Amino acid sequence: MTDTATHTPRRQGPRRNYARLAADESREDYSLRYAPHSFRRWSPGAVAGTALGGIAYLADFAIGASIVFAYGFTSGIAAILAAAVVIFLTGIPIARACARHGLDMDLVTRGAGFGYFGSTLTSLIYASFTFIFFALEGSIMAQALHQATGLPVELGYLVTTLVVIPFVFRGMGALARLQAWTQPVWILGLVLPFLVLAFEAPGSWAEFAHFGGTEGAGSGFSWIGFGFGTGIALSLIAQIGEQADYLRFMPARTEKNARTRRLAVLAAGPGWVVIGAAKQIGGAFLAFVALEAVGKTHALEPIAPQIEALRPWLGAFALPAAAVFVIVSQIKINVTNAYSGSLSWSNFFSRITHRHPGRVWYIFLNLAIALTLMELDMFAVLGKLLGFYSNVGIAWIAAVAADLVINKRLGLSPPYIEFKRAYLYAVNPAGFGAMAIASVLSILAFFGLFGRYAEAFSTFIAAGVALLLCPLIAWATKGKYYLARPNPVNGPDADVPDVTATHECTVCETAYELPDIADCPVQSGPICSLCCSLDATCGDVCRKGSGGGAVVLPMPSVRRI
Repeated sequence: MTDTATHTPRRQGPRRNYARLAADESREDYSLRYAPHSFRRWSPGAVAGTALGGIAYLADFAIGASIVFAYGFTSGIAAILAAAVVIFLTGIPIARACARHGLDMDLVTRGAGFGYFGSTLTSLIYASFTFIFFALEGSIMAQALHQATGLPVELGYLVTTLVVIPFVFRGMGALARLQAWTQPVWILGLVLPFLVLAFEAPGSWAEFAHFGGTEGAGSGFSWIGFGFGTGIALSLIAQIGEQADYLRFMPARTEKNARTRRLAVLAAGPGWVVIGAAKQIGGAFLAFVALEAVGKTHALEPIAPQIEALRPWLGAFALPAAAVFVIVSQIKINVTNAYSGSLSWSNFFSRITHRHPGRVWYIFLNLAIALTLMELDMFAVLGKLLGFYSNVGIAWIAAVAADLVINKRLGLSPPYIEFKRAYLYAVNPAGFGAMAIASVLSILAFFGLFGRYAEAFSTFIAAGVALLLCPLIAWATKGKYYLARPNPVNGPDADVPDVTATHECTVCETAYELPDIADCPVQSGPICSLCCSLDATCGDVCRKGSGGGAVVLPMPSVRRI
């Protein structure tokens, strides 16, 4: 069952009725639209805690270990820290924008230089991030199940896929409870191995600092190793999108919560990478300590180093304790991967098909792709896969950050984020063009077309080109392609004393807050952003000027949704 729409002069009831699951916001979580203030019922601390619960993943351990094993201690640690700085700086404006405007990464991308259809490609980039990392995390969990119970890893892949469905199906409320309940177990499991090693092998850190890797890189600094290692670590840059999927539920800023909210946005937004970088370094250390006992292959699988670290204190209980920690960690992150993937696929298919059966159906699409990747043993090609992916991911994130930080401050783009189809061009060359050019150049460099150093620093090429081109293209086009027409409902020139006031959509006859409403000349009244997106018959006359202009809307209602 999908949404249906008919257009008749006289009607009984709404013109569009959404499928039951699509209409149930306790599950749908405003997946394709602005998150209204009436739905943002969680405290800043609760939102931040839920967002940070999603970074419990152990792929950080494997990523850090693979970097240091390949390029040695000095180059590897420098790469991890450099990537963390880039991710933190680009994440700050994105986190603030998502929390302030109640928008996910896709909707922010639309209004931050990409245009309505221009952001469609980024939905695919983001969706690929979620299923790639779901597959990586699921592989780690399957390894733990195999170690603890003897379950074949092929069946373990299936178990790791199915276990997240009940939580993701229920949406933000269920995810918040899951993250809160499992946090104590995760913190204990994270800290305990390092505590054991601090007492049982106090000299291991000094030995680790002289580790030259397993590929003969040496413990000294190498620019080539630093560049390649940074590229692998920067594959995590799109994680800010998953943080944004929670940050959009951050309550509005008030005098009472201003300080708490600011800290919560910083911690749950770019702050995730501080913990992430520490986990990468810690994972590399644990793998180094376990290397002699378990060998290179198993040292890169987080479960084996956990067992070896815990063995001096827990003995035979080291295996079940490590397995519980790994399983809890992977469930915490994979519910986020599955949830964010469902949002991204929803955004993509709603624009392509003009149908929206509900976010929950896309959970199964995302999980099916992830399961296929797991069965193909993608864990074995972790480094190459992430190095390639990071070129596109960083070009996208850098272009969005450039618009938010540079273009808006210089007046090259509107001072607010417009995400509704009714006011946007299909493609904005400022952000989309910058991302496309930066991606092509960096991928060519990644495949060695411009020499060895360019290959190693391909991700820096992606970031630098995107940061440079986004404001240059916006300046060259005089910001023309940001807005197809002014927004008289809640644009910067509109008199909006209360953004929580509502209009009733003339199509689905549901009340929505003003930021989610557009004036529609075809419907001769207000239309919500989702009904506007799904309309396949209007011909975009409001943007093309062919018989459509601004519509004078009635006074909004102050009642809540």
